[in-house]
Amino acid sequence: QVQLVESGGGLVQPGGSLRLSCAASGSIFSINDMGWYRQAPGKQRELVATITSDIISSGTRNYADSVKGRFTISRDNAKNTVYLQMNSLKPEDTAVYYCNARIKTARRNPTYPYWGQGTQVTVSS
Repeated sequence: QVQLVESGGGLVQPGGSLRLSCAASGSIFSINDMGWYRQAPGKQRELVATITSDIISSGTRNYADSVKGRFTISRDNAKNTVYLQMNSLKPEDTAVYYCNARIKTARRNPTYPYWGQGTQVTVSS
């Protein structure tokens, strides 16, 4: 059994900052890519940022155009945790943010995508 638990969401004024965290726990053999997605009311879930498990480069990062230069994704492999630092927040960033991780539960098992329960981020004055 694998769980992803997110934290750090909340209400913030435009221009403010928030830091999201997502910790994976349970029967984990290895974690490959980790990432953040978001879903605003009435819209489809969209990719925000992803980070690979490459230890040498500390992970290759990929960002949606709408968040480039404002959001930073990072991970702590020792803690099985991924972070999303969000700066210069805009009202259009308002959404439920979901953590995603591709996890192997045993050496011979394939990787499988797991999702967190979501954390609400609201940007409003």
